[in-house]
Amino acid sequence: MNKNRTALVCGSTQGIGFAVANQLAKNGYNLILMARNEEKLNSALARMDVSQGQHHQYLVADFSKPTELKSVIDAFIQKGNRIHVLVNNTGGPKGGLIKDAAPEEFINTFNQHLICNHILMQAVNPGMIADGYGRIINIISTSVKQPLPNLGVSNTIRGAVANWSKTLAGELGQYGITVNNVLPGATNTSRLAEIAGVKSEKTGQTVADIFEEMGGETPMNRIAEPEEVAAAVCFLASPEASYINGINLPVDGGRTKCL
Repeated sequence: MNKNRTALVCGSTQGIGFAVANQLAKNGYNLILMARNEEKLNSALARMDVSQGQHHQYLVADFSKPTELKSVIDAFIQKGNRIHVLVNNTGGPKGGLIKDAAPEEFINTFNQHLICNHILMQAVNPGMIADGYGRIINIISTSVKQPLPNLGVSNTIRGAVANWSKTLAGELGQYGITVNNVLPGATNTSRLAEIAGVKSEKTGQTVADIFEEMGGETPMNRIAEPEEVAAAVCFLASPEASYINGINLPVDGGRTKCL
């Protein structure tokens, strides 16, 4: 049913992005993988499911260079390509206390997340409107509901993206386009390993112990696997989620204390 639909997944060479792309491919979507490393893109592309006759490809773009991203996506769309599902997914900035963050950290992260999301949305939404169908799904963080310690810049910019998304949902819903956010908790990715590694250097704990500690903060008593986040994204991308719009969906095992 989805073989005539195309999904663009950002940051799709590893972690949550790859898990999302892989699951969408298994569900019959044609995939456009997007990341900055062409070698990794080729590797990820080779692992995508093609059992239903899907056609997959990739676009190389560096989200630290929004102008470059705009050129890449505009050229792709101008060739007559349509995107039915856009999954915005970008790695977070380095950790640290917000009081110590340099102004440039906020500017760079704002560009990599909100501005790049906006560029992609503006490129794909005319086609979605014409087709009367679209899904824009942003992978953010539970910090939009409950700020996370030692992630000051990330907490700030993730909140901006969440409000951008909610505003957009109100504007695009009339065209059959939904805009939603998925909020992963601690998930078994290289990003989490990097955060745990920094903490390990400071505390002397092993990364494995830190992962176990993070998992212990949830009622599930473990951290998530990327495929569990991907399952939520794939549902929101489906026709079955047609009346779910403008929400923040935590996939965190119940760790977040608020509703």
